Amino acid sequence: MAEFEQDVIVVGAGNAATCAALSARENGARVLMLEVAPEDQRGGNSAFTGGAFRIVYHGGEDLARLIPDMNETELRDVDFGTYSEDQYFDDMGRLTQYRCDPDLTEILIRSSFDTGLWMRQNGVRFQLGLGRQAFRVEGRFKFWGGLACHIWGGGKELMKALHARAARAGVQVLYETPAIALLTGDRGVEGVRVRHQGRLRELRAKAVVLACGGFEANAEMRARYLGPNWDLAKVRGSRFNTGQGLKMALDLGAAVHGHWSGAHSVAWDLNAPPFGDLEVGDRFQKHNYPFGIVVNARGERFLDEGLDFHSYTYAQYGGEILKQPGMFAWQIFDQKVVHLLREEYRIPRITKQQADSFESLAPRLEGVDAGRFLETIRAFNAAPRPQVPFNPNIRDGLCTSGLAIDKTNWAQRLDQPPYQAFAVTTGITFTFGGLKISNAAEVEDTAGRPIGGLFAAGEIVGGLFYHNYASGTGLMAGAVFGRLAGRGADAAARR
Repeated sequence: MAEFEQDVIVVGAGNAATCAALSARENGARVLMLEVAPEDQRGGNSAFTGGAFRIVYHGGEDLARLIPDMNETELRDVDFGTYSEDQYFDDMGRLTQYRCDPDLTEILIRSSFDTGLWMRQNGVRFQLGLGRQAFRVEGRFKFWGGLACHIWGGGKELMKALHARAARAGVQVLYETPAIALLTGDRGVEGVRVRHQGRLRELRAKAVVLACGGFEANAEMRARYLGPNWDLAKVRGSRFNTGQGLKMALDLGAAVHGHWSGAHSVAWDLNAPPFGDLEVGDRFQKHNYPFGIVVNARGERFLDEGLDFHSYTYAQYGGEILKQPGMFAWQIFDQKVVHLLREEYRIPRITKQQADSFESLAPRLEGVDAGRFLETIRAFNAAPRPQVPFNPNIRDGLCTSGLAIDKTNWAQRLDQPPYQAFAVTTGITFTFGGLKISNAAEVEDTAGRPIGGLFAAGEIVGGLFYHNYASGTGLMAGAVFGRLAGRGADAAARR
């Protein structure tokens, strides 16, 4: 019989992994975390997130439990709205074309608020998402899309808070320690083979949690599973999410689940580096396209920019850019909406052009057919529209009619110079396909049986997301299932 060095080993060091470690540790387990990255690059994709946190709430009182330092001005000048369980279920179903795993979706939604409170108890601070998910109209902010709650400071502060709590709790972390394979025995999974300081080591444990992301940073796997040209996409986050955890589990006979040819991808600055930059974080993204138009190299619009709030289209529209000639596009805005553009449009490292007329702007849009671009702008501005006011806080119904692709909402004419244009390409965030888990976060084999001692959480889990994604759901799912996996791993270790 193996001599166990740990009760629980957690592979990964991001949001899901650290939640799993804390959950196992709070029940008394000895916990070791394995992180492939150096300490200053720890946290996987969680370190790059802007911090949107999709959570059930029924008004300001619920949010005040998560954000007790809201001031009187915020309480007076903000319409918090609600985001009920029913609304959450509707969004998950609609965006995934009703393919999301019903059991996992129910666990995610019904556990969301309690998990938020648990994270706050573990040192995570929250704030209102003003300016990102609510705009000031007639002196008052109004939230839309269920994202009133954000993690204060984004991914950097999230990782700092969770790791500080883990260190105080006695959780050990081995950095620059890639996992190579799972160790098995009569009990099932009994540890992890790793490479640590250049040497192969076998670390024994009574249970293992895989929380080390998908395969988005692996160009070969992207091409194999997602399709042609996905190997050319830029990676929004960590260079270390190469699918190794998936390979280890599949070698053991784990079952797969979810949309293996699908991924979360966004409009990303054309000249961003191949992988994420922690100093810039998520600010290479360009999410305010609903307030302008997007054109490809042919100078043509290729999607309905105003189909819905960006939170419900951005993770799908990023992939549409990859299908365009040259795999790039330009987002165009006029001065009526520049004040609505998020801070990500004003960073120093940006691919931007500006001009006082479209005739002057057209030749500056590198790679774009200037003549066709001018025709597109003229047709867009000339299209009939209903007499309804522009309102960024609601689906305002200000739409065009008669175009090849009509814009459904927020379709103001572009007529107030100077005009601004931003060049974007596809930035992949994470992959949707993953491992099949039980309702207790146990990894299942191809026969539908739990693999003894093996649990999973975070992006490595499949079944929640298909075709599209609602902003803020990933962090929420990582925390919910990380907490669940840690609890299950501790129970398995005790058995």
